[in-house]
Amino acid sequence: MIEYIKGSLTELTPALAVVEAAGVGYALNISLATYGVVQGRQEVKLFVHESLVTGGRDDNFTLYGFATRQERELYRMLISVSGVGANTARMILSTISPKELCNVIANGDERMLKGVKGIGLKTAQRIIVDLKDKVVSSGIATELHAGGGSQPTVDTGVRDEAVSALTMLGFSPAPSAKVVTALLSESPDMPVEQVVKEALKRIK
Repeated sequence: MIEYIKGSLTELTPALAVVEAAGVGYALNISLATYGVVQGRQEVKLFVHESLVTGGRDDNFTLYGFATRQERELYRMLISVSGVGANTARMILSTISPKELCNVIANGDERMLKGVKGIGLKTAQRIIVDLKDKVVSSGIATELHAGGGSQPTVDTGVRDEAVSALTMLGFSPAPSAKVVTALLSESPDMPVEQVVKEALKRIK
């Protein structure tokens, strides 16, 4: 089992990182949360989750990389929930930061989870029911808060409206949410219209 891969970051997109270690290039699927952490770095250490899917014409072996153990643990919790696959779990962690996700699950915020592409009400409820006690008992939330420092509170109403508007304009929800959250962290009082205008300049 691979615990982590440490080496040179040779390629990076919002969904994939290639890390060269001992002459081997490892392609790891990543979330936007991890992308934001490793962007701009030359050397990285990514904690690994290995996925082997058998059956059909070909077996499929995929590596997922995470900037922190806490994010990897949250990912593993998410894929343990019935109806939440690998891509859905990655989409959740791309749309909601690990720290926010802990709060969302602990507070039973179905609305926030439903805002993630591919998550319906039943799945959102199942995630909360299945993981609420696990998140609290695992100590992940405490670790993330301890390591994250103080951050401005983001107005979730404004954020949701802005992301919805950008989605209707044809942009994908995950990168839209990342840009909008960053804008609101910088300027918490920015109105929805201004957030959307600024986001349009930043989204690539």
